[in-house]
Amino acid sequence: MGFFNKMTEPIFLKENGNAEEQLEMLKDLEPTLNAEGLNILKRDIKFLEYGIAGEKNIKFELKNSHIPMYVLHDIYLEDGDLSAQIDYLVFTKKLCFIIECKNLYGNIDINNAGDFIRTTEFKGRKKKEGIYSPITQNQRHMDLMKKIRVESRSNILTKSISKRYFDELNKPVVVLANPKTVLNARYAKKEVKEKVIRADQLVKYIKVAYQQSNREALSDKDMLAWAKSYLDVHIDSLKDYTQKYEPYKLKTDKQGMDELVSLTSEEKPAVHKALPEKISDIFKELKDFRLTKSREEEIRAYYIFSDKQLTALIEEMPKSKEDLQLVDGFGKAKVEKYGDDILSIIQKY
Repeated sequence: MGFFNKMTEPIFLKENGNAEEQLEMLKDLEPTLNAEGLNILKRDIKFLEYGIAGEKNIKFELKNSHIPMYVLHDIYLEDGDLSAQIDYLVFTKKLCFIIECKNLYGNIDINNAGDFIRTTEFKGRKKKEGIYSPITQNQRHMDLMKKIRVESRSNILTKSISKRYFDELNKPVVVLANPKTVLNARYAKKEVKEKVIRADQLVKYIKVAYQQSNREALSDKDMLAWAKSYLDVHIDSLKDYTQKYEPYKLKTDKQGMDELVSLTSEEKPAVHKALPEKISDIFKELKDFRLTKSREEEIRAYYIFSDKQLTALIEEMPKSKEDLQLVDGFGKAKVEKYGDDILSIIQKY
């Protein structure tokens, strides 16, 4: 059976992840943090934006590959105390590719021991630092997949077969998605080099690995069932990434006012018209309303109103629908749909 059968193009069974929603959650925190917290938050937002951009680069390569395969993006697996957040699972008729996306900045060297060393340059000064091996990270993802796969089998024989052939059917690969990253792996061992590629090499990598595999090709139906076996055990939950910022929340007493006043113009959140003791209450209630509506309508939370618009609401404190329409981002349609609820929250304060 050839590589190209009835199915001729890639199909995304799960295309969207929760990274952008996580990004919105972080941006929502900006008006509530002190100067130290804002610095940490801005750094975390920057790294998350890098990751989102990298995953979009890989998505573009996969979507334009013209390879018959099923793709799962952002899969979260759990088994007991073990968990894995997998960027992409790509199922072809012979192989599954477990893709760890890294949108790293700087130049990456991989030495003979398999260590990853990043070199960055700022104002003419170079800095070298070791980073956690994405190969090790991806191998742990693969180990959990193997455990789940084997334990799903119904008897000792099928468990043994699944365990024996798992490594042949699944290929972990780290994809460097930042086109500016320079990779130097000349001293790395062959088995390490083969597991790290650039995003523009991904499609060729999949095709070559497929052609070199001596496994019998699956039918379209069996390939779909293989992909769905992991989609079925995916846990779709949005974690709360905001707890780490609790120590940096603006205080609700005079100390909080002093902290707010002490911020620089670049750090100061645009909520100066609302008293500090009210900021967190209004912010939380409006954010909870936004989340509830987004779930009811099955849309992204920022479609209701963005974090920037949320900040503008707290700053302007509109008293009527006419006032609300003067707030940036609130046109007539949005005001008619959500205005009464938003105003009822604001008027409490």
